[in-house]
Amino acid sequence: MAVVDCGSSFDRPLLLAALLLVVPSPVSMAPLRIATDLRDEECGISAPEDSPTAKKPLRADSSRIPLTRWEAAAAATVFLIFSVGLFCIFLTMPEADYDKILRLPRNLSDLRILKDNLAVYARDYQAKFILGYCSIYIFMQTFMIPGTIFLSLLAGALFGVVKGVILVVLSATSGASSCYFLSKLIGRPLVSWMWPEKLRFFQAEIAKRKEKLLNYMLFLRITPSLPNTFINLASPIVDIPFRIFFLATLVGLVPASYITVKAGLALGDLKSVRDLYDMKTLVVLFLIGFVSIFPTILKRKRTYE
Repeated sequence: MAVVDCGSSFDRPLLLAALLLVVPSPVSMAPLRIATDLRDEECGISAPEDSPTAKKPLRADSSRIPLTRWEAAAAATVFLIFSVGLFCIFLTMPEADYDKILRLPRNLSDLRILKDNLAVYARDYQAKFILGYCSIYIFMQTFMIPGTIFLSLLAGALFGVVKGVILVVLSATSGASSCYFLSKLIGRPLVSWMWPEKLRFFQAEIAKRKEKLLNYMLFLRITPSLPNTFINLASPIVDIPFRIFFLATLVGLVPASYITVKAGLALGDLKSVRDLYDMKTLVVLFLIGFVSIFPTILKRKRTYE
């Protein structure tokens, strides 16, 4: 499902918690299991098996990650640099009552407890908290680690709608941009290995829409047509210019981010993450998406006439 909802700030305690959650182990990234972003992982909607956008099982002969030693070393170096940077930010954070704050939000109940424990800390050290928050969000987006939806909900609970949406959109856009450049470095063999049919479908669609590429990318970002993680990885491979990728991401993530952040204000009433994206919400998202491609449809109609 499309999630619609970038340095924000997590203080030292939250950074520790996130590090534990975010870096369970390098092995968890082994086949670089691309965690479906907010739209996939939380909404529970999947494409039909015969659809080009449906997830296909990996081929039996592809038991190894198709990376050269140089590519694997480059990926490990980038991951190490990001991890060291995140740890250095943690070292600058004020001390706190870690036994109450070092809780990993694995569900909404854990998130409510974490929110209560972080409220005072975020208020007293807001600037550093926001720095930590954004760093964690960008780290998770860059390396396709699931769980950013909890950070989006937390932003709404701690900062309100306006500031929360700004933090989430900027963090998500920065993380997606980092993922774009990481994929430019090592992504082609991975995407071709994991999603060969989906990549061919995406490449064909991009080729047909060269003149109105921004409108199409906005549509993809707003709606659940393709997973955001796949878009981040595949965009440089199919030669989508970074300026179009960046602008479509910055604008296209606003609707979903607003929905998720606003839900964080009523965190106590939320029973399931799936409740964020009911049929009414999906219809609204698709309507907004169709508005973004309406100029293209209109132009094509006039051309035919």
